[in-house]
Amino acid sequence: MRAYVPTGKAHSGEPHVVLAELPQPRPRPDEALIKVEAYSVNRGETFKLEEPGASWRPGKDVAGLVVQQAADGSGPEAGRRVVGHPAGGGWAEYAAVPSSALAELPDSVDTVRAAALPLAGLTALRLLRAAGPVGGRRVLLTGASGGVGHYVTELAAAAGAHLTAVSATPERGARLRELGARDVVADVAGAGGGGPYDLVLESTGGGALPVALAKLRRGGTLVWFGQASRTPVTLDFFDFFKGPESATLRHFHYADFPESYADDLAALVRLVADGRLHPELGRVTDWSETAATLVDLRDRRIRGNAVLTVS
Repeated sequence: MRAYVPTGKAHSGEPHVVLAELPQPRPRPDEALIKVEAYSVNRGETFKLEEPGASWRPGKDVAGLVVQQAADGSGPEAGRRVVGHPAGGGWAEYAAVPSSALAELPDSVDTVRAAALPLAGLTALRLLRAAGPVGGRRVLLTGASGGVGHYVTELAAAAGAHLTAVSATPERGARLRELGARDVVADVAGAGGGGPYDLVLESTGGGALPVALAKLRRGGTLVWFGQASRTPVTLDFFDFFKGPESATLRHFHYADFPESYADDLAALVRLVADGRLHPELGRVTDWSETAATLVDLRDRRIRGNAVLTVS
């Protein structure tokens, strides 16, 4: 089969991947073999490609057809259309995916939209689960223009949150308003109008996190779910007394939940099928464009998700 693998070398600024011939994966007893029809690429993967592990292969978001059910009898049967979230190896013609990370697709959900669901959708769903009820609460969301941000905006707005989204461009801000954001601001510093906030969902890090933290109400919560700026955060204990006194700062990792990926993927698929969640497809193109798409995703030239179709 053909699959993208890290090369460890850069060419003309492109991420370090090359299309190679590899053996088909041999699934473990609890894994199904999936013929991949589409996969999504994520910005975090562009960072990891800079220093890939020796055995790591990229690709955590796939959608396609089960060609071999898991040997232990779990999960979807052969012939079923599915969306999956493997640990890696998804940028390929075939992928082995645990049954615990697979959900079947109804006829109304195509594989392109499904491929945009796993990492971004799971992060958004579990981020709001970690935050607790948001109905009637004032919520500030940074980094709202990416795939996670679009899902969080739509889900939080549907739950009754008064959401302020941070988006650098008017075009992206307009889409966030369509999805339910009450306010859209160009940077965190300009987010004072909707505050003080009960909840901040922060994904930028660097200098943005302390500024966002200062906009919390007393006793509010900041959930830190990313560091897109790739810059460490510096906090001053005494700054909490200027507004967010007794605030809670929570670290978040989407994998650290008791629910299975399969159950949460099924929930996301149902929301899409019911017209209550709309994957934001900033780019859909052939998988031959993977390297170029990774560059544009890394450099923030793609709104929402980027999906590659396997030809």
